[in-house]
Amino acid sequence: MQETTTVAETTTQVATQTTDWWGLLLYCLIIFAIIYFFMVRPNKKRMAEYQKMIDSIKIGNRIMGAGIYGTVKKINDKTIEMEIADGVVIEVSKGAIASVE
Repeated sequence: MQETTTVAETTTQVATQTTDWWGLLLYCLIIFAIIYFFMVRPNKKRMAEYQKMIDSIKIGNRIMGAGIYGTVKKINDKTIEMEIADGVVIEVSKGAIASVE
């Protein structure tokens, strides 16, 4: 036997499917907002502070680069030359700088 569906039942099924779609979309937006506010935004803020610290380095500053403390002697585009002992100068990537004193 075939079941027949009425117009009211069909309308109810379509309304339920539409509601489920909007619920799924709302759920995805909430998850995206949570990820943005707890992961992306703080990381952007931290990276901006790090870039500000790197840009503020001047010759004579004491820095820690690659786990080694030293004094800045020369600043290049991508690297910094730092003196770690009398007459011992090493070249360290700016990305390896951990702190500026």
